[in-house]
Amino acid sequence: MTLEVGIVLFVLVGAVIMFATERYPVDVVAIVAMSVLVASGVITPQQGVSGFSNSATITVAFMFILSAALFKSGAVVNIGNRIAQLFKYNFWVGILATMVTVGVISAFINNTPVVAIFIPILVGAAAQSKLNVAKMLMPLSFASMFGGVCTLIGTSTNILVSGVAAEQNLEPFSMFEMSRMGIIFFGVGLLYMMTIGIRLIPNRGMDDGLMKKFGMGDYLTEIVILANAPSVGKTIKECPLVRKLDIDILEVKRKGQAFITPSGDMVLDEGDVLKVRCNVEKIKALKEREGIVLKSDVKFKSEEEIALKKKADERVVFVEAVIAPNSPFEGRTVKDLGFRQKYGATVLAIRHRGELMRDKVVTTVLRAGDTLLIEVEKDKLQNLQQLELRGRNTFLIVSEVDLPEYRKDKMLTVVLTLVGVIALASLEILPIMMAAIIGSMFLVLTRCITMEEAYNAIDWKVIFLLAGAISLGVALDVSGTAKLISIFLIDIIGALGPVAIVSVLYLITSMLTETMSNNASAVLLAPIAIATSVELGLDARPFLMAIAFAASSSFMTPVGYQTNTMIYGIGGFKFADFIRVGAPLNIIFWILATLLLPVFFPF
Repeated sequence: MTLEVGIVLFVLVGAVIMFATERYPVDVVAIVAMSVLVASGVITPQQGVSGFSNSATITVAFMFILSAALFKSGAVVNIGNRIAQLFKYNFWVGILATMVTVGVISAFINNTPVVAIFIPILVGAAAQSKLNVAKMLMPLSFASMFGGVCTLIGTSTNILVSGVAAEQNLEPFSMFEMSRMGIIFFGVGLLYMMTIGIRLIPNRGMDDGLMKKFGMGDYLTEIVILANAPSVGKTIKECPLVRKLDIDILEVKRKGQAFITPSGDMVLDEGDVLKVRCNVEKIKALKEREGIVLKSDVKFKSEEEIALKKKADERVVFVEAVIAPNSPFEGRTVKDLGFRQKYGATVLAIRHRGELMRDKVVTTVLRAGDTLLIEVEKDKLQNLQQLELRGRNTFLIVSEVDLPEYRKDKMLTVVLTLVGVIALASLEILPIMMAAIIGSMFLVLTRCITMEEAYNAIDWKVIFLLAGAISLGVALDVSGTAKLISIFLIDIIGALGPVAIVSVLYLITSMLTETMSNNASAVLLAPIAIATSVELGLDARPFLMAIAFAASSSFMTPVGYQTNTMIYGIGGFKFADFIRVGAPLNIIFWILATLLLPVFFPF
């Protein structure tokens, strides 16, 4: 083993560990890995940045723009709203229609915004029809993956594996080359979910009102400041209630006025009524020391007080929002973000990795999939809506609030443009990269989407991840590491034949994808798949297809695929729920891939 191979293996193992543990953002890990490989001389600077000019990276970027334009036209929302009506009559008809529709749409555009569109629609349908939203959200996520493996542009992973093949002077995937196998996966996945999968999903996520859902009954209360309170004459940010007791003051009522989300510089006074977030038992234990009394202990309420409370309640709304995959909020706390100061909203509780956080809300490090309960004044709600996943990939508002205005007059233009892009690539008139670029620029020129919206639509974390990971794939190839690993793989299972190797590659990719980015898994294993085919003197197609299908079929964990992450907190799921429902599906798809990949893609 040469020094170069040793460096590549060290960087590879380190990157996989960092990807899996999520200690650092995936894009940062990928770029750092690229930097180390260039600095150590394993690859040249030109090879290091080649991922940015790779056709796969550019194609993925412009497909984000096409997807965003389709969303802003309102086409997918209209379809979703029509399907939601079916749940009023029959759950099974509604869920089948949802899965088929989402799967078909996800075959042609990025499935993350598709799921983002359908989540609030299904949450609303569940509330109206008194259905279990968990049994609607997991099929939604899985169906988007079923559709993603049906075409080249169904998922960025397919484009990426095709791009790696092209870089190795192999024929890139055609638009519908994966369709025969993909449709079988789609059909079997639908059959499994409709007969077995949905029944394995526990009864979590029943709609019972946001306050009950987040268990806020004992965490929101009103207190009155007495004359002898140490907090009298102190600003909110300096008063003992906030500094010593970790009480978050959400509202101050004083002399007929209600100050919602008061600033930290507001001076507290005797008789102020504070709406606070804190464990009520803590307040009861400390009220004498802090010179406060629970408002519920004050027997008499004047008509003025009742009217004031009603008026204040009418000014605020509670919304539920989920942190988006690759959000700039990831790895930061509510306190770091200055949430109240910037957006005029207060985070009351967080559902974090299956755990409900109500005490240390402002200091909890946010992760993708975390669900926030937010209190915001109605006139400031638009501040949050502008940050939604649909615009800046920050978070998705799940609650039923006023929807943004769609450009319905542009709907036909956007749909025809998308059809044109698919046709140009399918008929091989233009490469998919050029078709996507031309289609995106046409939509900008026809004002279906602005240039600023186009920039915002691109998930730059994914782009930098792809660019960095591609350079790692280049290092695997040029250093001989991919060849070394392929020889080791052949020595172990080569005697069982190429079908066994395809099966093992699918299994390794599938397991790796459950713990880290599917794109990273694909780009790391694709060079190994190509090297293996070269060593065996066989066509690389079945080996590459094993990587592509496995990397896009991650059902066992909430962190293996972005759409699973998005539904994690909203559906009230636990980690084990995905294993229970997804493990059998993973095994079924693995068996199908082992049996059918050599048939559809001969050696």
